[in-house]
Amino acid sequence: MGKYFGTDGFRGEANVDLNPVHAFQIGRYLGWYYGREHKARIVIGKDTRRSSYMYENALASGIAASGADAYLLHVTTTPCVSYITRAEGFDCGVMISASHNPFYDNGIKLINGEGEKMDDALQDEIERYIDGLVPDLPYALREKVGCTVDYYAGRSRYIGYLTDISDRPFEDRKIVLDCANGSTWMIAEAVFKALGAKVQVINARPNGTNINDGCGSTHIEGLQAYVREHPVDCGFAFDGDGDRCLAVDEQGQVVNGDKIMYLCARFLKDNGQLPSNTVVTTVMSNLGLYKALDAAGIRYEKTAVGDRYVYENMKANDHLIGGEQSGHIIFRKYARSGDGIITAIMVMRVMMETQLPLSRLVSDVTTYPQVLKNVVVTDKDAVLADERVAAEVAAVEQELGDDGRVLLRKSGTEPVLRVMAEAGTQETCEAAVDRIIAAMKEIGCLIEVKK
Repeated sequence: MGKYFGTDGFRGEANVDLNPVHAFQIGRYLGWYYGREHKARIVIGKDTRRSSYMYENALASGIAASGADAYLLHVTTTPCVSYITRAEGFDCGVMISASHNPFYDNGIKLINGEGEKMDDALQDEIERYIDGLVPDLPYALREKVGCTVDYYAGRSRYIGYLTDISDRPFEDRKIVLDCANGSTWMIAEAVFKALGAKVQVINARPNGTNINDGCGSTHIEGLQAYVREHPVDCGFAFDGDGDRCLAVDEQGQVVNGDKIMYLCARFLKDNGQLPSNTVVTTVMSNLGLYKALDAAGIRYEKTAVGDRYVYENMKANDHLIGGEQSGHIIFRKYARSGDGIITAIMVMRVMMETQLPLSRLVSDVTTYPQVLKNVVVTDKDAVLADERVAAEVAAVEQELGDDGRVLLRKSGTEPVLRVMAEAGTQETCEAAVDRIIAAMKEIGCLIEVKK
Protein backbone atom coordinates (compact mmCIF):
# COMPACT_ATOMS: atom_id res chain seq x y z
CA MET A 1 0.00 0.00 0.00
CA GLY A 2 1.13 3.52 -0.76
CA LYS A 3 0.97 6.80 1.10
CA TYR A 4 -2.53 7.64 -0.09
CA PHE A 5 -3.87 4.63 -1.99
CA GLY A 6 -4.64 1.50 0.02
CA THR A 7 -6.11 -1.80 -1.10
CA ASP A 8 -9.39 -0.06 -1.95
CA GLY A 9 -8.42 3.36 -3.21
CA PHE A 10 -7.62 6.73 -1.64
CA ARG A 11 -9.94 6.89 1.36
CA GLY A 12 -10.39 9.11 4.40
CA GLU A 13 -12.52 11.78 6.01
CA ALA A 14 -13.74 14.32 3.48
CA ASN A 15 -11.78 17.60 3.60
CA VAL A 16 -9.48 16.14 6.26
CA ASP A 17 -7.61 13.23 4.69
CA LEU A 18 -9.04 13.61 1.17
CA ASN A 19 -9.82 17.04 -0.24
CA PRO A 20 -10.92 18.39 -3.65
CA VAL A 21 -7.35 19.40 -4.52
CA HIS A 22 -6.37 15.72 -4.29
CA ALA A 23 -9.24 14.86 -6.63
CA PHE A 24 -8.21 17.59 -9.08
CA GLN A 25 -4.62 16.33 -9.05
CA ILE A 26 -5.72 12.74 -9.64
CA GLY A 27 -7.84 13.92 -12.57
CA ARG A 28 -4.92 15.94 -13.95
CA TYR A 29 -2.58 12.97 -13.86
CA LEU A 30 -5.08 10.49 -15.32
CA GLY A 31 -6.02 12.87 -18.11
CA TRP A 32 -2.37 13.45 -18.97
CA TYR A 33 -1.24 9.83 -18.62
CA TYR A 34 -3.95 8.31 -20.81
CA GLY A 35 -3.97 11.23 -23.24
CA ARG A 36 -0.34 11.17 -24.28
CA GLU A 37 -1.06 9.48 -27.61
CA HIS A 38 -4.80 10.01 -28.16
CA LYS A 39 -7.82 11.90 -26.85
CA ALA A 40 -8.48 10.04 -23.60
CA ARG A 41 -11.95 9.17 -22.30
CA ILE A 42 -12.43 8.62 -18.56
CA VAL A 43 -15.72 7.63 -16.94
CA ILE A 44 -16.71 8.71 -13.43
CA GLY A 45 -19.33 7.38 -11.03
CA LYS A 46 -20.22 8.41 -7.50
CA ASP A 47 -22.29 7.32 -4.51
CA THR A 48 -24.83 9.42 -2.62
CA ARG A 49 -22.54 11.10 -0.06
CA ARG A 50 -22.82 14.87 0.05
CA SER A 51 -19.08 15.22 -0.58
CA SER A 52 -19.20 13.01 -3.68
CA TYR A 53 -20.48 15.91 -5.76
CA MET A 54 -17.50 18.17 -5.04
CA TYR A 55 -15.07 15.35 -5.82
CA GLU A 56 -16.89 14.63 -9.07
CA ASN A 57 -16.52 18.25 -10.15
CA ALA A 58 -12.87 18.39 -9.08
CA LEU A 59 -11.99 15.16 -10.90
CA ALA A 60 -13.78 16.23 -14.07
CA SER A 61 -12.01 19.61 -13.97
CA GLY A 62 -8.61 17.98 -13.62
CA ILE A 63 -9.31 15.52 -16.42
CA ALA A 64 -10.52 18.24 -18.80
CA ALA A 65 -7.62 20.54 -17.88
CA SER A 66 -5.23 17.84 -19.07
CA GLY A 67 -7.10 17.50 -22.36
CA ALA A 68 -9.15 14.36 -21.74
CA ASP A 69 -12.94 13.98 -21.72
CA ALA A 70 -14.78 13.13 -18.49
CA TYR A 71 -17.98 11.08 -18.82
CA LEU A 72 -20.28 11.35 -15.80
CA LEU A 73 -22.43 8.37 -14.85
CA HIS A 74 -23.57 10.33 -11.79
CA VAL A 75 -24.91 8.22 -8.89
CA THR A 76 -24.15 4.59 -9.67
CA THR A 77 -22.36 1.57 -8.27
CA THR A 78 -18.68 0.68 -8.34
CA PRO A 79 -19.37 -2.45 -10.45
CA CYS A 80 -21.29 -0.29 -12.91
CA VAL A 81 -18.18 1.86 -13.43
CA SER A 82 -16.11 -1.30 -13.84
CA TYR A 83 -18.49 -2.75 -16.42
CA ILE A 84 -18.90 0.45 -18.43
CA THR A 85 -15.15 1.08 -18.47
CA ARG A 86 -14.42 -2.22 -20.18
CA ALA A 87 -17.63 -2.55 -22.23
CA GLU A 88 -17.48 0.97 -23.69
CA GLY A 89 -13.73 1.09 -24.24
CA PHE A 90 -12.86 3.85 -21.78
CA ASP A 91 -9.22 4.38 -20.91
CA CYS A 92 -10.00 4.10 -17.21
CA GLY A 93 -12.76 4.61 -14.69
CA VAL A 94 -13.06 6.42 -11.38
CA MET A 95 -15.51 5.68 -8.57
CA ILE A 96 -16.09 8.19 -5.80
CA SER A 97 -17.10 6.28 -2.69
CA ALA A 98 -15.99 5.14 0.73
CA SER A 99 -18.06 1.97 0.36
CA HIS A 100 -19.49 0.90 3.74
CA ASN A 101 -17.93 3.78 5.71
CA PRO A 102 -20.05 6.57 7.28
CA PHE A 103 -21.11 9.53 5.16
CA TYR A 104 -18.36 11.89 6.34
CA ASP A 105 -15.70 9.62 4.80
CA ASN A 106 -15.15 9.38 1.09
CA GLY A 107 -12.76 7.78 -1.34
CA ILE A 108 -11.51 7.62 -4.91
CA LYS A 109 -11.19 4.18 -6.51
CA LEU A 110 -9.31 3.83 -9.79
CA ILE A 111 -10.24 1.21 -12.38
CA ASN A 112 -8.13 0.26 -15.41
CA GLY A 113 -9.36 -0.21 -18.95
CA GLU A 114 -10.14 -3.88 -18.30
CA GLY A 115 -12.54 -2.98 -15.49
CA GLU A 116 -10.08 -4.15 -12.84
CA LYS A 117 -8.56 -2.30 -9.92
CA MET A 118 -5.72 -0.04 -11.00
CA ASP A 119 -2.22 -1.46 -10.67
CA ASP A 120 -0.04 -0.16 -7.86
CA ALA A 121 2.66 1.23 -10.16
CA LEU A 122 0.38 3.86 -11.70
CA GLN A 123 -1.11 4.73 -8.31
CA ASP A 124 2.43 5.21 -7.00
CA GLU A 125 3.13 7.67 -9.82
CA ILE A 126 -0.06 9.59 -8.97
CA GLU A 127 1.09 9.79 -5.36
CA ARG A 128 4.43 11.21 -6.48
CA TYR A 129 2.59 13.83 -8.52
CA ILE A 130 0.37 14.77 -5.56
CA ASP A 131 3.49 15.22 -3.41
CA GLY A 132 5.19 17.39 -6.03
CA LEU A 133 7.92 14.86 -6.76
CA VAL A 134 7.45 14.91 -10.54
CA PRO A 135 7.44 17.94 -12.88
CA ASP A 136 4.12 19.72 -13.22
CA LEU A 137 1.97 18.60 -16.11
CA PRO A 138 1.13 20.79 -19.10
CA TYR A 139 -2.39 22.21 -19.32
CA ALA A 140 -4.38 21.61 -22.48
CA LEU A 141 -4.89 24.77 -24.55
CA ARG A 142 -7.57 26.06 -26.90
CA GLU A 143 -9.40 23.31 -28.74
CA LYS A 144 -7.46 20.63 -26.86
CA VAL A 145 -9.20 21.36 -23.54
CA GLY A 146 -11.34 18.37 -22.63
CA CYS A 147 -15.13 18.13 -22.28
CA THR A 148 -17.46 16.96 -19.53
CA VAL A 149 -20.22 14.70 -20.83
CA ASP A 150 -23.40 13.57 -19.07
CA TYR A 151 -23.47 9.81 -19.55
CA TYR A 152 -26.71 8.51 -18.07
CA ALA A 153 -26.89 6.11 -21.02
CA GLY A 154 -24.04 4.10 -19.54
CA ARG A 155 -26.03 3.40 -16.40
CA SER A 156 -28.99 2.24 -18.52
CA ARG A 157 -26.74 -0.12 -20.45
CA TYR A 158 -25.49 -1.60 -17.17
CA ILE A 159 -29.07 -2.22 -16.02
CA GLY A 160 -29.76 -3.98 -19.30
CA TYR A 161 -26.67 -6.11 -18.86
CA LEU A 162 -27.75 -7.21 -15.39
CA THR A 163 -31.25 -8.19 -16.50
CA ASP A 164 -29.75 -10.46 -19.18
CA ILE A 165 -27.73 -12.50 -16.67
CA SER A 166 -30.65 -14.63 -15.51
CA ASP A 167 -32.08 -16.95 -18.16
CA ARG A 168 -35.43 -17.19 -16.40
CA PRO A 169 -37.70 -14.62 -14.72
CA PHE A 170 -38.22 -14.39 -10.97
CA GLU A 171 -41.99 -14.46 -11.30
CA ASP A 172 -44.07 -14.47 -8.12
CA ARG A 173 -40.99 -14.23 -5.89
CA LYS A 174 -41.33 -11.65 -3.17
CA ILE A 175 -38.05 -10.00 -2.25
CA VAL A 176 -37.00 -6.98 -0.23
CA LEU A 177 -33.96 -4.86 -1.07
CA ASP A 178 -32.07 -2.79 1.51
CA CYS A 179 -30.23 -0.21 -0.58
CA ALA A 180 -28.33 1.42 2.32
CA ASN A 181 -29.40 4.85 1.02
CA GLY A 182 -26.51 4.40 -1.37
CA SER A 183 -25.56 3.68 -4.95
CA THR A 184 -28.09 0.89 -5.57
CA TRP A 185 -31.10 2.98 -4.57
CA MET A 186 -32.49 3.20 -8.11
CA ILE A 187 -30.62 0.49 -9.99
CA ALA A 188 -31.44 -2.57 -7.86
CA GLU A 189 -35.19 -2.00 -7.89
CA ALA A 190 -35.20 -1.46 -11.66
CA VAL A 191 -33.29 -4.70 -12.25
CA PHE A 192 -35.42 -6.96 -10.11
CA LYS A 193 -38.69 -5.49 -11.33
CA ALA A 194 -37.50 -6.07 -14.90
CA LEU A 195 -36.82 -9.69 -13.92
CA GLY A 196 -40.41 -10.08 -12.73
CA ALA A 197 -39.93 -10.18 -8.97
CA LYS A 198 -42.36 -8.54 -6.58
CA VAL A 199 -40.03 -6.00 -5.05
CA GLN A 200 -40.16 -4.13 -1.79
CA VAL A 201 -37.44 -1.56 -1.14
CA ILE A 202 -36.19 -0.07 2.11
CA ASN A 203 -33.53 2.56 2.80
CA ALA A 204 -33.72 4.05 -0.67
CA ARG A 205 -34.11 7.74 0.19
CA PRO A 206 -30.58 9.13 0.22
CA ASN A 207 -30.13 12.67 1.54
CA GLY A 208 -26.35 12.90 1.43
CA THR A 209 -25.77 12.02 5.08
CA ASN A 210 -27.74 8.81 5.66
CA ILE A 211 -25.71 6.38 3.53
CA ASN A 212 -24.97 3.20 5.56
CA ASP A 213 -26.60 4.86 8.59
CA GLY A 214 -28.11 1.94 10.51
CA CYS A 215 -28.92 0.16 7.26
CA GLY A 216 -27.46 -1.94 4.45
CA SER A 217 -25.07 -4.86 4.67
CA THR A 218 -23.19 -3.45 7.66
CA HIS A 219 -26.41 -3.20 9.69
CA ILE A 220 -28.19 -6.32 8.51
CA GLU A 221 -30.43 -6.45 11.61
CA GLY A 222 -32.77 -3.92 10.00
CA LEU A 223 -33.41 -6.19 7.03
CA GLN A 224 -33.81 -9.18 9.34
CA ALA A 225 -36.53 -7.40 11.28
CA TYR A 226 -38.31 -6.41 8.07
CA VAL A 227 -38.28 -9.96 6.71
CA ARG A 228 -39.65 -11.35 9.97
CA GLU A 229 -42.52 -8.87 9.84
CA HIS A 230 -43.39 -9.30 6.16
CA PRO A 231 -44.03 -12.50 4.17
CA VAL A 232 -41.19 -12.51 1.61
CA ASP A 233 -39.03 -15.22 0.06
CA CYS A 234 -35.77 -13.46 0.95
CA GLY A 235 -34.05 -10.14 1.34
CA PHE A 236 -30.79 -8.62 0.05
CA ALA A 237 -28.74 -5.88 1.68
CA PHE A 238 -26.15 -3.86 -0.24
CA ASP A 239 -23.41 -1.54 0.96
CA GLY A 240 -22.89 2.10 0.04
CA ASP A 241 -21.30 1.57 -3.38
CA GLY A 242 -23.08 -1.66 -4.28
CA ASP A 243 -20.15 -4.05 -4.50
CA ARG A 244 -21.26 -6.15 -1.51
CA CYS A 245 -24.40 -8.13 -0.80
CA LEU A 246 -25.62 -10.13 2.16
CA ALA A 247 -28.87 -12.08 2.13
CA VAL A 248 -31.56 -12.87 4.67
CA ASP A 249 -33.57 -16.07 4.27
CA GLU A 250 -37.33 -16.42 4.58
CA GLN A 251 -36.97 -16.99 8.33
CA GLY A 252 -35.00 -13.81 8.88
CA GLN A 253 -31.61 -15.51 9.31
CA VAL A 254 -28.48 -13.94 7.84
CA VAL A 255 -26.88 -15.65 4.84
CA ASN A 256 -23.37 -14.21 4.74
CA GLY A 257 -20.78 -14.25 1.98
CA ASP A 258 -19.43 -17.67 2.95
CA LYS A 259 -22.87 -19.25 2.66
CA ILE A 260 -23.61 -17.43 -0.60
CA MET A 261 -20.37 -18.73 -2.11
CA TYR A 262 -21.24 -22.26 -0.98
CA LEU A 263 -24.75 -22.34 -2.40
CA CYS A 264 -23.68 -20.81 -5.72
CA ALA A 265 -20.59 -23.02 -6.08
CA ARG A 266 -22.61 -26.11 -5.23
CA PHE A 267 -25.23 -25.20 -7.84
CA LEU A 268 -22.65 -24.43 -10.52
CA LYS A 269 -20.79 -27.69 -9.83
CA ASP A 270 -23.98 -29.75 -9.97
CA ASN A 271 -24.78 -28.18 -13.33
CA GLY A 272 -21.32 -28.56 -14.85
CA GLN A 273 -20.60 -24.81 -14.74
CA LEU A 274 -17.65 -24.79 -12.34
CA PRO A 275 -14.84 -26.07 -14.57
CA SER A 276 -12.00 -25.55 -12.08
CA ASN A 277 -14.14 -26.94 -9.23
CA THR A 278 -12.61 -24.31 -6.94
CA VAL A 279 -13.79 -21.44 -4.76
CA VAL A 280 -11.34 -18.67 -3.84
CA THR A 281 -11.72 -17.36 -0.29
CA THR A 282 -9.72 -15.18 2.06
CA VAL A 283 -8.11 -16.53 5.21
CA MET A 284 -11.03 -15.07 7.20
CA SER A 285 -13.69 -17.37 5.78
CA ASN A 286 -15.27 -19.58 8.41
CA LEU A 287 -14.15 -23.15 9.05
CA GLY A 288 -17.73 -24.21 8.46
CA LEU A 289 -17.49 -23.14 4.82
CA TYR A 290 -14.41 -25.30 4.26
CA LYS A 291 -16.03 -28.33 5.84
CA ALA A 292 -19.13 -27.88 3.69
CA LEU A 293 -17.03 -27.50 0.54
CA ASP A 294 -15.05 -30.62 1.47
CA ALA A 295 -18.29 -32.57 1.85
CA ALA A 296 -19.48 -31.30 -1.54
CA GLY A 297 -16.20 -32.26 -3.23
CA ILE A 298 -15.33 -28.65 -4.08
CA ARG A 299 -11.76 -27.40 -3.74
CA TYR A 300 -10.83 -24.03 -2.30
CA GLU A 301 -7.91 -21.64 -2.17
CA LYS A 302 -7.16 -18.97 0.45
CA THR A 303 -5.75 -15.49 -0.15
CA ALA A 304 -4.90 -12.51 2.01
CA VAL A 305 -7.83 -10.37 3.11
CA GLY A 306 -9.01 -8.06 0.34
CA ASP A 307 -11.09 -8.57 -2.77
CA ARG A 308 -8.20 -7.54 -5.03
CA TYR A 309 -6.22 -10.55 -3.83
CA VAL A 310 -9.21 -12.80 -4.43
CA TYR A 311 -9.58 -11.50 -7.97
CA GLU A 312 -5.86 -11.80 -8.72
CA ASN A 313 -5.97 -15.47 -7.72
CA MET A 314 -9.11 -16.09 -9.75
CA LYS A 315 -7.66 -14.47 -12.84
CA ALA A 316 -4.29 -16.22 -12.56
CA ASN A 317 -5.84 -19.66 -12.07
CA ASP A 318 -9.02 -19.27 -14.14
CA HIS A 319 -11.42 -19.71 -11.22
CA LEU A 320 -14.98 -18.44 -11.59
CA ILE A 321 -16.18 -17.71 -8.06
CA GLY A 322 -14.53 -16.19 -5.03
CA GLY A 323 -15.06 -13.65 -2.33
CA GLU A 324 -15.25 -12.63 1.27
CA GLN A 325 -17.47 -13.36 4.23
CA SER A 326 -18.55 -9.70 4.15
CA GLY A 327 -20.48 -10.32 0.94
CA HIS A 328 -17.90 -9.01 -1.52
CA ILE A 329 -18.29 -11.83 -4.04
CA ILE A 330 -16.89 -12.04 -7.56
CA PHE A 331 -18.51 -14.03 -10.35
CA ARG A 332 -15.75 -13.70 -12.94
CA LYS A 333 -17.95 -14.82 -15.82
CA TYR A 334 -19.93 -11.61 -15.37
CA ALA A 335 -17.73 -9.07 -13.57
CA ARG A 336 -14.14 -8.13 -12.73
CA SER A 337 -14.99 -7.10 -9.18
CA GLY A 338 -17.58 -7.74 -6.51
CA ASP A 339 -21.09 -6.82 -7.64
CA GLY A 340 -23.85 -6.93 -5.04
CA ILE A 341 -26.68 -6.96 -7.56
CA ILE A 342 -25.10 -9.82 -9.54
CA THR A 343 -24.68 -11.71 -6.27
CA ALA A 344 -28.38 -11.27 -5.51
CA ILE A 345 -29.31 -12.36 -9.05
CA MET A 346 -27.20 -15.52 -8.70
CA VAL A 347 -28.83 -16.41 -5.38
CA MET A 348 -32.27 -15.92 -6.93
CA ARG A 349 -31.24 -18.02 -9.91
CA VAL A 350 -30.33 -20.92 -7.62
CA MET A 351 -33.61 -20.56 -5.73
CA MET A 352 -35.60 -20.58 -8.96
CA GLU A 353 -33.77 -23.53 -10.50
CA THR A 354 -33.89 -25.71 -7.39
CA GLN A 355 -37.29 -24.54 -6.15
CA LEU A 356 -35.85 -24.64 -2.64
CA PRO A 357 -36.08 -21.95 0.04
CA LEU A 358 -32.89 -20.08 0.84
CA SER A 359 -32.72 -21.57 4.34
CA ARG A 360 -32.55 -25.08 2.87
CA LEU A 361 -29.90 -24.16 0.32
CA VAL A 362 -27.44 -23.12 3.04
CA SER A 363 -28.40 -25.68 5.69
CA ASP A 364 -25.25 -27.73 5.04
CA VAL A 365 -23.02 -24.88 6.24
CA THR A 366 -22.52 -24.79 10.01
CA THR A 367 -20.96 -21.52 11.12
CA TYR A 368 -18.35 -22.10 13.79
CA PRO A 369 -18.11 -19.62 16.69
CA GLN A 370 -15.31 -17.13 16.13
CA VAL A 371 -13.36 -14.80 18.41
CA LEU A 372 -11.12 -12.08 17.02
CA LYS A 373 -9.00 -9.76 19.15
CA ASN A 374 -6.75 -6.94 17.98
CA VAL A 375 -3.47 -6.81 19.86
CA VAL A 376 -1.16 -3.79 19.81
CA VAL A 377 2.46 -5.00 19.83
CA THR A 378 5.93 -3.48 19.75
CA ASP A 379 6.97 -5.31 16.57
CA LYS A 380 4.56 -7.35 14.46
CA ASP A 381 7.22 -9.29 12.57
CA ALA A 382 9.19 -10.07 15.72
CA VAL A 383 6.11 -11.55 17.39
CA LEU A 384 5.28 -13.69 14.38
CA ALA A 385 8.86 -14.96 14.25
CA ASP A 386 9.16 -15.69 17.98
CA GLU A 387 9.56 -19.40 18.77
CA ARG A 388 7.53 -19.25 21.99
CA VAL A 389 4.55 -17.66 20.27
CA ALA A 390 4.83 -20.12 17.39
CA ALA A 391 4.99 -23.02 19.85
CA GLU A 392 1.84 -21.82 21.63
CA VAL A 393 0.01 -21.45 18.33
CA ALA A 394 1.07 -24.98 17.33
CA ALA A 395 -0.07 -26.37 20.69
CA VAL A 396 -3.49 -24.71 20.39
CA GLU A 397 -3.88 -25.96 16.83
CA GLN A 398 -3.04 -29.50 17.88
CA GLU A 399 -5.60 -29.43 20.67
CA LEU A 400 -8.31 -28.06 18.38
CA GLY A 401 -7.56 -30.60 15.66
CA ASP A 402 -10.06 -30.72 12.81
CA ASP A 403 -12.72 -29.00 14.92
CA GLY A 404 -11.06 -25.59 15.05
CA ARG A 405 -8.30 -23.32 13.83
CA VAL A 406 -6.31 -20.23 14.80
CA LEU A 407 -5.00 -17.38 12.70
CA LEU A 408 -2.52 -14.57 13.32
CA ARG A 409 -2.69 -11.74 10.82
CA LYS A 410 -0.90 -8.42 10.58
CA SER A 411 -2.81 -5.19 10.18
CA GLY A 412 -1.67 -3.37 7.08
CA THR A 413 -1.90 0.09 8.65
CA GLU A 414 -1.47 -0.27 12.44
CA PRO A 415 1.02 -1.90 14.86
CA VAL A 416 -1.61 -4.56 15.44
CA LEU A 417 -1.81 -8.34 15.18
CA ARG A 418 -5.24 -9.84 14.74
CA VAL A 419 -5.60 -13.07 16.72
CA MET A 420 -8.54 -15.21 15.63
CA ALA A 421 -9.82 -18.62 16.70
CA GLU A 422 -12.70 -20.76 15.50
CA ALA A 423 -13.94 -23.79 17.41
CA GLY A 424 -17.01 -25.68 18.51
CA THR A 425 -17.87 -23.27 21.33
CA GLN A 426 -17.37 -19.59 22.09
CA GLU A 427 -15.57 -20.51 25.32
CA THR A 428 -13.04 -22.65 23.46
CA CYS A 429 -12.38 -19.78 21.05
CA GLU A 430 -11.86 -17.31 23.89
CA ALA A 431 -9.45 -19.65 25.67
CA ALA A 432 -7.43 -20.28 22.49
CA VAL A 433 -7.07 -16.57 21.69
CA ASP A 434 -6.18 -15.67 25.27
CA ARG A 435 -3.45 -18.34 25.39
CA ILE A 436 -1.77 -16.87 22.32
CA ILE A 437 -2.05 -13.33 23.66
CA ALA A 438 -0.53 -14.51 26.95
CA ALA A 439 2.47 -15.83 25.02
CA MET A 440 2.92 -12.39 23.42
CA LYS A 441 2.87 -10.85 26.90
CA GLU A 442 5.48 -13.30 28.16
CA ILE A 443 7.99 -12.28 25.50
CA GLY A 444 7.49 -8.59 26.34
CA CYS A 445 5.94 -7.51 23.04
CA LEU A 446 2.34 -6.88 24.16
CA ILE A 447 1.23 -3.26 24.54
CA GLU A 448 -2.53 -3.64 24.83
CA VAL A 449 -5.53 -5.63 23.66
CA LYS A 450 -7.88 -3.29 21.82
CA LYS A 451 -11.59 -3.45 22.45
